[in-house]
Amino acid sequence: MTPTAMTATQAGEFRAAGTDLSERRRSGVSTGPLIDISAAPDMIGMHWGADGSLRLGAFTTIAAIAADARVAAAYPGIAASAQGLATPQVRHFATLGGNLAQRSRCWYFRNPHIACLRKGGPDCPARSGNHLYHVAFDLGPCVAPHPSTMAAALLAHDAKVMTDQRSSLTIGDLLGDGSNGTADNALQPGEMITSVELPSSLQGERALYKRAISRTHAEWPLVEVCARAVVKDGAFQFIRLAAGGIAPVPLRLAAAEAVLQGNAASAANIASAAEQATAGAKPLPMTGYKLDLLKGVVRDLLEKIARVSVKIS
Repeated sequence: MTPTAMTATQAGEFRAAGTDLSERRRSGVSTGPLIDISAAPDMIGMHWGADGSLRLGAFTTIAAIAADARVAAAYPGIAASAQGLATPQVRHFATLGGNLAQRSRCWYFRNPHIACLRKGGPDCPARSGNHLYHVAFDLGPCVAPHPSTMAAALLAHDAKVMTDQRSSLTIGDLLGDGSNGTADNALQPGEMITSVELPSSLQGERALYKRAISRTHAEWPLVEVCARAVVKDGAFQFIRLAAGGIAPVPLRLAAAEAVLQGNAASAANIASAAEQATAGAKPLPMTGYKLDLLKGVVRDLLEKIARVSVKIS
């Protein structure tokens, strides 16, 4: 996770805490001049609205979000996502803005001796090469999955992103639809993320986060899902499912949501929704396994939400 909250400019690359930027410079992937940035007072911390909404400054660390009791109570999916990513050391320095604006983790991108689309090359070498950890939803020329855990969680929570040049960008506005393989995001040269705004949580809302990884901790997710739901009178009155690790951008699992919206929180409906989570998938030759992981994670989260809601009601 890079804690830089900006995209690179022709004059240089922006640096905040620089965890990922330092790695890229050591490897030789990033070689240009640096522009150090620091947080303005309104770009750090958590600012609560009278209606229960929350504005998170872009320089707020992932660790601070993960540890905040009020965030955990109002937005448990956000808090759990922050708790799950990287290591305690990285979370202590990495920022929310940096997590959203970080660069690709693809090993071809990270190799300074290999050209790829995101470095101005002619094509995506992962497509015909080793893409074991890459996308299962092939949406564009680049097949690297988007690396931001927080982006998937914020997508599930209908968050809006503010920059110093634009306001009220959706996660889709910021990160695109996956069709542009040359850019990590839609930030303009010199544009900086300043904050993220979350609407107030819904009455009776439950939210959970889960990731499937290839080792017990400190690993990039193969699949991750943030689920939000309101279950009332035994039915899903509201449902949001957003997934990461499976596409060039975080994805809403709209087909799975459609199975549940307004319908009973039954085992049969949950199983059907889990199957529909892979609707529209186009796995690469080596990534079909991610579809099974996705279905399993979605089913597990939905069953837990339904079980807890029934007990409470």
